[in-house]
Amino acid sequence: MNMQDNGLVKLSQIIYDYCGLRYADRLPTLKEKVSKRVLELGLSHWEYCQYLKMSPGEWDVIVELLTINETYFYREENQLTECCSYVLSLIKRKNKNRPIRIWSAACSSGEEPYSLAMLIQETGQFLPGSIEIIATDINKKVLQKAEMGWYHHGSFAFRRTPENLLKKYFTDEDGGHQIKPSIQKMVQFQYLNLLEQDKIFQLGEVDIIFCRNVLIYFDHDTTKRVIRSLHQNLADGGYLFLGHAESITDMTLGFKKVDSDKTFYYRKESDQNETVQCISG
Repeated sequence: MNMQDNGLVKLSQIIYDYCGLRYADRLPTLKEKVSKRVLELGLSHWEYCQYLKMSPGEWDVIVELLTINETYFYREENQLTECCSYVLSLIKRKNKNRPIRIWSAACSSGEEPYSLAMLIQETGQFLPGSIEIIATDINKKVLQKAEMGWYHHGSFAFRRTPENLLKKYFTDEDGGHQIKPSIQKMVQFQYLNLLEQDKIFQLGEVDIIFCRNVLIYFDHDTTKRVIRSLHQNLADGGYLFLGHAESITDMTLGFKKVDSDKTFYYRKESDQNETVQCISG
C-alpha cells in the first residue's frame, strides 16, 4: 500500500471517529467524494488528514461532501400519522404541566420536523406552545436551508405532499414554496453530532425521538452507542421512531417494540433489560 492509500485509510478512520460514517471497506467511494476538495487544496490524502486537525472548520466542508440529504415531506407517513394521531394523545394525558418535546434527529433540510408540525396543527388538539419540536443535523448547510423553510417548486421534497396541505401551509414565493410562519415557529433547528453525547444531553429530556434512516450508515458499535444516547434522553415511557429499513436487534437497551396496524416503533421501558427487536426491510 502506497502513501496515498495509507492517507485514505487514515482519513476513513478519523471520519469514523468524528461522526460514525464507516468507509474503511469503501475506500473508492470515499476517494470519489473527497477527491475534488483535496485537489482544490493541493493536498494528498495524508496531508488532508493533518489539515483537518489544524483547521476544525474544514469538518463542515467534508460533512457536506459525505452526508446524503435526500428526503421529502411526509416520508414514511404511517409513522408520522401514528405519532400525531395516537402517540401524542397518550403523552398529552400524562404530561399536563409542561410542553411535549419532540426531537427530529438528522433532520436534513427540515422536511420531517415541518411535516410533524403540520400534522400536529391538523389534529386541532394542541394549543400554540404546548408542543416543542427540536430538529438537529450535523450538516450546517442543510440546516440553513431548513431554517429558511423555502423549497423550489420542482423539488423532490414535495413528491408525497397532499395538495390540500401544500396550499394550507405554504405560500408561493420566488419560484418556490415558503413554509408559513405558524409552522416555522414550531421548530427550533440546531447543529448536533450524534456521537457527541454531552451535546445530546444538553437538549434536555424529550418525549418522542425521530431518528430515521440514519442508523443504516453506522456499524453495529456506533448504532449501539447512538441508541444508548437516545434512550438516556427519552423520558420514561417516551417513544422512538426509526426507519423501516433499520434494525437494532439483539440490543438490550431498554426499549419495547410497539406494533400498530401499519407501522412499528419503540417505547422506552424502565427495565434496562428489555430487548429491542425490529423487523428489517
